[in-house]
Amino acid sequence: MSHENKPNAAYNSAARYVVSVRCIAEAAIMVALAQALSYIKLMQLPNGGSLTPAMFPIVLFAIRWGWKHGLLASFAFGLLQLIFDGAYAWGWPSMLLDYLVAFTPLGLAGLFKGKSWGIFAGTALGCALRFIVHYISGITIYRILAPKELLGMTFTNPHFYSLVYNGSYMLPNTILALVIAGVLYVPLKKYILGQDLR
Repeated sequence: MSHENKPNAAYNSAARYVVSVRCIAEAAIMVALAQALSYIKLMQLPNGGSLTPAMFPIVLFAIRWGWKHGLLASFAFGLLQLIFDGAYAWGWPSMLLDYLVAFTPLGLAGLFKGKSWGIFAGTALGCALRFIVHYISGITIYRILAPKELLGMTFTNPHFYSLVYNGSYMLPNTILALVIAGVLYVPLKKYILGQDLR
């Protein structure tokens, strides 16, 4: 390596370090914000599941930093949800599916990092994947709840019951996250697209 390249290498190394520290700091802030927002329950279902604005900070972080960092942040959020809101878990399979596995795919929103429409596509993808995990949990772990009454209907089919039950809070959660993204997109566009990180 020439003497001219050594300062550049040192600068690049320092820049990567600063970015890494910033990523960790933002992850901590967004996970903490998501956890705080999870206590704002606009709707609460009897067997778990609620409508909250908590998913948006996780999706926002994933869009800014990419899916790898997003998966770690969303896993951490799922772990916090299990610790502080895990009363609805039915044993370790439910803990695994309904919290750790269900929340982690929110980080895959980061697949759309840098795309002008990425926050919307990422939100839809993350929410859809979370719904799928909850649906699987519903037809495997919670199938013992059928027949069950919900929304004035009696369900005897666990597949249909899981679809309606989990859809009744995941669809509103998806819409809420998309509305928040729409409201904040213009004022936070550079932040959302990570243009301040370049």
